[in-house]
Amino acid sequence: MAALRPALIVLAATLLAGSAGAQALGDADSERAVAVSQAVIGSPAGDHVFRDRLHRVVRLADYRGKPLVVSFVYTACFHVCPTTTQFLARSVAAARDALGNDSFQVVSIGFNQPFDDSEAMAAFARKAGITDPRWEFLSPAADAVPALARDFGFTYRATPKGFDHLTQLTVIDAQGVIYRQIYGESFDLPMLVGPLKELLSGQASAAISVGSVWTKVKLFCTVYDPAAGRYRLNYSLFVELFAGFSILAGIAWFVIQQSRRPPRAGI
Repeated sequence: MAALRPALIVLAATLLAGSAGAQALGDADSERAVAVSQAVIGSPAGDHVFRDRLHRVVRLADYRGKPLVVSFVYTACFHVCPTTTQFLARSVAAARDALGNDSFQVVSIGFNQPFDDSEAMAAFARKAGITDPRWEFLSPAADAVPALARDFGFTYRATPKGFDHLTQLTVIDAQGVIYRQIYGESFDLPMLVGPLKELLSGQASAAISVGSVWTKVKLFCTVYDPAAGRYRLNYSLFVELFAGFSILAGIAWFVIQQSRRPPRAGI
């Protein structure tokens, strides 16, 4: 933990209270919160049950098969949670441009129960301007929140003005196992796209098909442009592939032509 201490001092700023003017957690609490968050990496996220914005029952297991990005919010928050969600929306849009619209899913979970119910979560999503069809806002039962927070390594604490909580995103793999934690009200785009890209490239290698090969090519050809703040295709690999195929095609043509020539008579 000593090696992580300089980073944890910075991360202390990400343990933000939900309303303006409230106190953030202290450095010791910040360090413990990040340690708890990191400790669940590699563990199953659990098959928790929720209600979506239309009151339908949703299980976390319903999202298996693709990577899943999970955030925790509470709807009475008037600054940090909306700001974080809007930043996440921009990051998700950029990640979809880089990796494909249907490559991963997102859920935001309201942890202040029973107040973060389906109606409150729907209103929060509308105010944040979230229209992504692959992003749902979910409400757990009040008595399920402690186990849910424990499984995700999510730390929160009630205060007179709201909550202090660890501002984190959790990336879950296609099998429902926690793969990465991302911290902060904002972050560099590769921190989100990187783990998603790793998970997707691993899935692509499991089954070989034209579609999966093309997905893998797109993933490995997609590079982050820090000047533009977005991902773009790296066309140099396509040039290299074209050159390689051209050489192979030339060799194949030469071999075929040689095989068609009549054998030379012996001298």
